[in-house]
Order: sequence, then structure tokens, then C-alpha cells
Amino acid sequence: MSNHSAFVAPAEAPNATPVIAVRKESFDATLAVLPDAAKRWVLASGFDASAHTTLLVPAADGGIALALAGINEPSDPFALAHLPFGLPQGDYVLDPTRGEVVRAADAVLGWGLGAYKFSRYRKPARRPARLAMDVANSAFADVVAQLEATVLLRDLVNTPTHDMGPQELEDAARALAAQHGARVHVVAGADLLAENLPAIHAVGRASHRAPRLIELTWGDPSHPTLAIVGKGVCFDTGGLDMKGAEGMRHMKKDMGGAAHAIALAAIIMARKLKVRLHMLVPAVENAVGPDAYRPGEVIATRKGFSVEIDNTDAEGRVVLCDALAVAAEREPALILDFATLTGAARVALGPDLPALFSNDDALRADFLDAGFRAHDPVWPMPLWRPYRNYLKSSIADFANAGSRMAGAITAALYLERFVPETTPWVHLDTYAWNDSSRPGRPQGGEALGLRAAWKVLEKRFGLAE
Repeated sequence: MSNHSAFVAPAEAPNATPVIAVRKESFDATLAVLPDAAKRWVLASGFDASAHTTLLVPAADGGIALALAGINEPSDPFALAHLPFGLPQGDYVLDPTRGEVVRAADAVLGWGLGAYKFSRYRKPARRPARLAMDVANSAFADVVAQLEATVLLRDLVNTPTHDMGPQELEDAARALAAQHGARVHVVAGADLLAENLPAIHAVGRASHRAPRLIELTWGDPSHPTLAIVGKGVCFDTGGLDMKGAEGMRHMKKDMGGAAHAIALAAIIMARKLKVRLHMLVPAVENAVGPDAYRPGEVIATRKGFSVEIDNTDAEGRVVLCDALAVAAEREPALILDFATLTGAARVALGPDLPALFSNDDALRADFLDAGFRAHDPVWPMPLWRPYRNYLKSSIADFANAGSRMAGAITAALYLERFVPETTPWVHLDTYAWNDSSRPGRPQGGEALGLRAAWKVLEKRFGLAE
């Protein structure tokens, strides 16, 4: 697996140090079963089992007898995420006989996420502590697929734009396809116009890097088609409606929707979901140049709508609309799109909650439930269709932006026009980023809504035998 250094087979770690997970509520009960010397040490240290704290208890020979890990709740996959770098290097094993029992799959996910370091440009100062867990066992296949996909997503988002442009996103899709026997088809540059993908071309035409639509297909054609679309704006200057320096600083992450789509495709193929997968990533750089698309232009779209450009910084919906139109042509059983689409969603819900929009009540409910169960929450927002008035244009079918009111909703309403009314559709407006570091969630690229989406799809479509 991607961060295999965080785990060791139990047979290879016979002297692993026991780790006891403990909550404040169970602290006294845990103390009661410790040896007297260990109990005195714990009390003298002032350790109180607060979440994300650790305490090493010495052995008589000067080594480490055991480690106590303060957690909030055993079912939280981030409960143990502070341990890979909160403990000294070495091998550790969870003690299921004392303290709280952390489910093995949750322990693997949390430990793996806590062990993550983006190391492309700087070598980590140390290796993580290792958890004695047989992650090669098929019983862990599901959680390992989610963990590897999260690592892939974080790496894609964290990579600066000079190393993660449209071509590099295509390379990532091709590498993933090669692992799983999928096929990739790419339309790039002027061919976008020839293939009736004018909106993608319009946004990306000013960059020296050719815009493109990346399509990956996989699975049995007899299975239901599942379309996953991800916004792949590899850098967003805002275009001629240029962002300020602060707003542009982290715009390498504006391809976070594409990273989510690629990561989810990785889980689907690794777990052999019973679908015909159709992943689409419109990959562009929204650059400033002589050929940049302009405010006030009217552009064509694949579906035939004309769109007046009210704001060149509302480019994500413009590239997505052509990709959604392509997805709809295969009459999928479900369309799911991910996008770092609006600042309005962050103002409304903050960085941790992706805004969830859907034209299907049951699907919306499934996502909400799966998010809470997976500790990967999303939050439903309304497709309030009267707000389409905010996108009115006097010279085109509609505009790409308009009023400052209800920004996340109007963006979703724009996308909805390109999805058939009878096709179940989910749009996740996700931040794809951590502004600060927390255990298991380091500053930088982040999967938000990925595990929730996987659980919905697994329940809805099932795994191949």
C-alpha cells in the first residue's frame, strides 16, 4: 500500500509495545487493571486521557512497557491518528483486553491517515511508528482501498501546478487505468472544438498547456453505468476577473474535484464495484493571456445552451457543464460530480462540510447517512429553482454567474441544467483542503466526501463476486 511503512505484520513484530486506548469516561477502569507501578506513573504524570494525547509508561529495565492513547470515541477513524508521529519510532500493537476496543478497520484507517506526509519535495524528518496489523489480509481490503485512495488524492492536490497541470492529471488517470485494465480517451487542444466541447476549450484556451477532457472507462458493459465527474482546474488565476494574491495563493487545489473523482475511481476499481464506470475530468488552467475568455462573451456548450460569461472566475461550472453533458449521453444510472466550486459554500458551511446538492431525495438521504456513519460528513443544500433568476442573461440562454446571493446554490442550479431530470445526480461542492493541521488531517490537500460517496455507491451497486 502507498504508506506501507506505517504497518508491520504481527509475526514480524513479536516485541511490539502494547497500546491501550482510553477515554476520560473509562480512565478509572483502565487504571484499575494496570500494574501498581504503572498506575503510580500515570497518576504522577498528570495524564487524563484527553483526546489525541499519549503517555509512555516505562518498564523496569528502562524500556517502554506500554503506551496510553487518549481518544474521544472508539468509532472515530481519527481516534488513533496522533500516534504514528506521537509515539517514538518502533512497533506497536493495540491491546484489546484493556481500555477501549478500537475496531481494526478504524485503527488501520486512522493510523494510515496519521502517518501521511507529502514527501515529493522534502524528506520527512522521521518515519512513522508502525502498527502491528496484517493489512495484506483480505479482511482489510475495503479500508486499505479507501486509505490508498486518500493518499493518492492528497498527493495530487498537494502537488504544485508546475508539476500537476492538465497533462499530469491525464498521466495520473492513465497510471490508474493501467493498474486496473481501464481505458482512457483524451480530447485536447483544438480537438475540443472539433469534438463539440467548446466550453472546456473556452476556459483553457489562454494557457500554454492544452485544455482537455480526460475520460476513463472500466467494468462490465452489462452493469449499470456510473458517471463520476471532477473539476480539474489545475490553477485558477480567476481569468481576466483576476483573484487577489490571497485568493490565488492555494489555487493549485482547484483541481481537488478531479482528485476526488480519480480517487473514487481507484476505490471502485480496486473493490470491483458492479458498475460500468465512466469517469470524466475536464482539465484546464484558467490563465490570463491574449486569448483569455472575457467577461461578456457568449460561449457555446455541448448541450446547445448559450452562456454569457458574467465572471471569468466562475470557470469551474463552465468546464463541468460540457463534461456533464458527455456523461448524460451514456444514460447513466447515476451522475456524481465533485468540485471545489464556490467560496459561498465555505462561508455557509466552513471548510469541513462539503455542500451536497441532489435532484433525488433518497440519494441525498443516503449521502447524509453515509457521511455520518463514515465520519466523513456532508451537508444537504437546496436546489431552490426560483434562484435561477439570478443567472438570467439578456443575450444568451443564461449567464454563468450573477448576483452575490446564494452563490453555492446558483452554481448548482447552473450545473443542473446539464443533467437530465430523470437521472439521479449528486453535486458535492468540496473544499479539498485543510487550512491547519490536526491529527490525521495535515494542512494541505484533503479528501472530503470521498469515503461517504464510496459507502453510498457500495450499498447501491454492490461488489462483483
